[in-house]
Amino acid sequence: MRTVVVVGGGAAGSTAASRAKRLCPNCRVVLVEAGDVITHAPCAVPYAIGDMAEEAVWLFDKEEFEAERGVEVLLRTRAVDVEGNRVKLEGERGGFVEFDALIIATGARPWIPPVEGVGLRGVVVPTVANIRQAKAILAEARRVSIIGGGYIGVEMADVLAAAGKKVVLIEGEDRPLPKVLDRDVAGLLANYMASGGVELRLGERVVRLEGGGRVRRVVTDGGRYEVDAVVFATGVRPNVELALKAGAKLGPTGAVAVNRYLEAGPSGVYVAGDAAEMVHKVTGEPAWIPLATYANKMGYVAGTNAGLGGRAAEFPPVAGASVTKFRDMYVGSVGLTEADAARRGMAVAAYVVRALDRAKYVREVREMVVKALVSGGRLIGMQIVGFSSAVGAYVDLAAQFIGEPAERLFYAEYSYMPFTAPVWHPFVIVGRLWLRNYYRPNGSAAL
Repeated sequence: MRTVVVVGGGAAGSTAASRAKRLCPNCRVVLVEAGDVITHAPCAVPYAIGDMAEEAVWLFDKEEFEAERGVEVLLRTRAVDVEGNRVKLEGERGGFVEFDALIIATGARPWIPPVEGVGLRGVVVPTVANIRQAKAILAEARRVSIIGGGYIGVEMADVLAAAGKKVVLIEGEDRPLPKVLDRDVAGLLANYMASGGVELRLGERVVRLEGGGRVRRVVTDGGRYEVDAVVFATGVRPNVELALKAGAKLGPTGAVAVNRYLEAGPSGVYVAGDAAEMVHKVTGEPAWIPLATYANKMGYVAGTNAGLGGRAAEFPPVAGASVTKFRDMYVGSVGLTEADAARRGMAVAAYVVRALDRAKYVREVREMVVKALVSGGRLIGMQIVGFSSAVGAYVDLAAQFIGEPAERLFYAEYSYMPFTAPVWHPFVIVGRLWLRNYYRPNGSAAL
C-alpha cells in the first residue's frame, strides 16, 4: 500500500492530506501534528483574543476529520527526523512511519526579538495555542503596548482599542504595515489609527521590558511607556528544521527552496505552505509570503503530486495579495511597493486616484484611495484604502493585472450598477492616466 505522510496540520498540511487521499483512496495517508488541534485558522487569532468565540479558529476536530476525509491523524506527535524513507516520531505516538511520499507543511513560528524582559508575566504572543492565556492577561490590562506594526499588530490594535484599552503600538519602521504599504498610503492608516485612540510610536526600537516579575514598562530608544501588558507581533519565521533533515535546501529568503511542483530535493519529498518559498510574479525571484491563501493552494498542489506519484500540478508565481483592517478602514496591497522597486533599481511611475465606491448620488457613498505603480509599462503594484470591505475585492481584481501591460487596466471588465460601483472604476481611471501620459502622436501607446 502506498503511504503518504504529511507533517503539519495547518492550512497546507490538512489540505495536502485531504487531496492525497481523495486522489489515492487506497493509499494510507497519515497527518502528523505536534499540537492538540488541526485545521486551525491563525488569521482569526486577534479576533478570537477579542470578542470572537475561541472555537471559531478550530475548523475540524480529529474524529470529524478522520471520518470525513479518511485520513489517519496523529495529534501531540512530533516528527523529529527523517531517515531514508522513514519519519521518526516522538510524543503521544512514537517510533517510525515509512512513506512513499512525504509532505512537510510545518508552517512558521513567531519571532521574538532578543530583548531583556520578554519572560516577564503579562507578555503575550498571539498564537492559536495561546488564545486563552492572552484573553485572560489582556482582560485585566488597561494599558497595552503592541510591539510590531504588521498585520497582527494592526489587528490587535483594532481589537484592543475597541475594548477600551489604552494602546501604544511601537514599530521600528516609520509607518505601519511597512512591508506592504508606501509612506503616503500608510500615512492614511496611521492617521486613522491615531484618531481611533492608538498611540503610534514609529521609528522606535524596543530596548527592554521592565517590571518586578510582571511587565510594567516598555523602554525604547525613543521613550518609556507604562503598561500592564505587552503583545509581541513581530512577525514569523519559517519552520525548516525537518525539511533540512529530509535533505531539502534553503533558498535566499530563509525558507525552503522548492520547484514548481513543490519538490524539495530528494525524490518524493515536498514542502508546502509557510515553510516554503514561492516565485514572485513581478520579479521572477524567490519570495516568502506566509499567507493562508497560498498555504491552502500549495497544500493542494503538493497533495495532488504526492497522491498521484507524479508531476500533475504546478504552483504558479504569486503577486502577494493581502488585506487587513482597523475599525471600518480596510487596507489592501498586491505586488511591489516603491521601496521594493527602488531596491531593484526599477524606475516607477505612481498614480494615485481618489474615487467613490459607488455612484456619487447613492446614499452612504464611501471614498477609496487607489495607488498604482507602473514600471517598464507593466503594473507592478497596487495599494488600496477605503471604508468598505470591497477593498478586498479590489485587491483581488488588481492581482489579475499584476505584471500585465498597464493599458489593460483601462479595458478592465467589471460589473456596474449605481449601488455597487462607480461607472468609472478606479482601475479604469488609472489606465486612462497611463494612456494620457504615454500616448504617442501616431496613436499607439508607449508600452
